[in-house]
Amino acid sequence: MDGERGTLREVTLEDIRPIGIGAGILGTGGGGNPYLGGLHLASVIREKGPQAIIDPFDLADEALCCVIGSIGAPTVSIEKLPEGTEMMRAIRLLEAHIGRRFDAIAIAEIGGANSMQPLIGGLQAGIPTVDSDSMGRAFPEIQMSSFLFDTSATAAPLAMVDAADNAAVVPAAVSDVWAEKIARNIAVSMGARAGLAGTIMTGAQVKSAGVHYTLSLARGLGARVIEAQAQKSDVPPVVAAALDGQVIFRGKIADVERRTTKGFARGGIRLDSFNNCDRLEIEFQNEFLIGRLNGETVATTPDLICIVTEEEGEPVTTEALRYGTRVAVVTAPAPPQLKSEAALQVVGPVAFGYNAPFRPLPGGVIGLRPVLG
Repeated sequence: MDGERGTLREVTLEDIRPIGIGAGILGTGGGGNPYLGGLHLASVIREKGPQAIIDPFDLADEALCCVIGSIGAPTVSIEKLPEGTEMMRAIRLLEAHIGRRFDAIAIAEIGGANSMQPLIGGLQAGIPTVDSDSMGRAFPEIQMSSFLFDTSATAAPLAMVDAADNAAVVPAAVSDVWAEKIARNIAVSMGARAGLAGTIMTGAQVKSAGVHYTLSLARGLGARVIEAQAQKSDVPPVVAAALDGQVIFRGKIADVERRTTKGFARGGIRLDSFNNCDRLEIEFQNEFLIGRLNGETVATTPDLICIVTEEEGEPVTTEALRYGTRVAVVTAPAPPQLKSEAALQVVGPVAFGYNAPFRPLPGGVIGLRPVLG
């Protein structure tokens, strides 16, 4: 960690827990289980040492980068463990397809375990990871990426592998939406969990389109949570303050409806306030997408809806939702890259079928150079 600027230069064993907490919160319920991802990353760091992290603006314009992460349903990730080298094998498969090596790895989404997959794959492949992702949160589909909104980059070609010896290359797709459809069907055939490498970019494209310093933000957010826990502070307001957001609800989970279908975890939850006077309903597709308080919409995608445990402030992911859990709900402003007119067509409420206008939350820190400790 660079003490003056608060940005990571490498990821060590000591960084794993705070990154897992912070990325779990930023993941808005998705991105895979951060605890399991942390165990995997720890084993690789013990074997190979820390992973090097590149400031996005230190990338050469002509550097070649790709995005990697897991594709599938988060509910499957806690039942079907990885083989362990899926990310590295997907990288090598894509390199073989294009005929050259990558200079750096970018993060598909900072959410949950998917914040750690580019560290794991980068370490195994001997390639550094860029402190930049394409969402500043998590989203369920490949085309929902700032790297694809306003650049010439495309999701395909892409490479996918599973825990066995199954592998596939998609050399081209007529659109990024079709790349998602093809990849999703392959992922379902692979048991709703696969490693994916794609969205090939230059360093210049990463610098112009990425949501920067989100790995450092995750680490700093997690560190604040750990410090607040040690001091026995009220943790949810600490989370909200770190993300320039607010705590909109405290209560317990009263009902969970969840199903795994077409490679996604879909459903909704109902939360009742502790005094039983208010009710919050949240719908999700891997990630929490829309929240209605007493029937009124209070937050929608792409702004973040984050659920944390009421006492510890630990992230609650969609696969871990349980009846009776005491939680707090934090909303936070999305990075500006997700709020342009073009981006809202892909990640706004309409893109998910909701007849609700997007009313952006004020402020925001995601994508800025962090000052967190």
